Amino acid sequence: MWKSLVLLLILVDVSLNVTGQLSLKYGMSKLGNFSLSLSNLPPVFLRAAANAHVLLGLLCYGLGFLVWLIVLAKAEVSYAYPLISLGYVFTAVLAWVLFGEALSFMRLSGILITCLGVFLIANS
Repeated sequence: MWKSLVLLLILVDVSLNVTGQLSLKYGMSKLGNFSLSLSNLPPVFLRAAANAHVLLGLLCYGLGFLVWLIVLAKAEVSYAYPLISLGYVFTAVLAWVLFGEALSFMRLSGILITCLGVFLIANS
């Protein structure tokens, strides 16, 4: 029973992190193109801090952190932490669907290997 609950909490954490990452990406893409210079970064950070999607991403990360604390209290970190790699899978696929990002054969191969590893760990 506890293992199912922990697995559910890990999936909630992964979902929050994926949502956070995609929200941050979307929010930052709405800021437009900017040069990477030290003098330009403070205004970029200020605009990012006022962007609703960036704020949503940060909120998702914060909630994910709180869920992760519960997971760490109830599960072995050697079991729980590798399952977080599911976030890489979901983020890559959703970035391809939502943003049209490249999903090459090599990336897909890596995603499949990651899925195999997660499956092995989840069943251990």
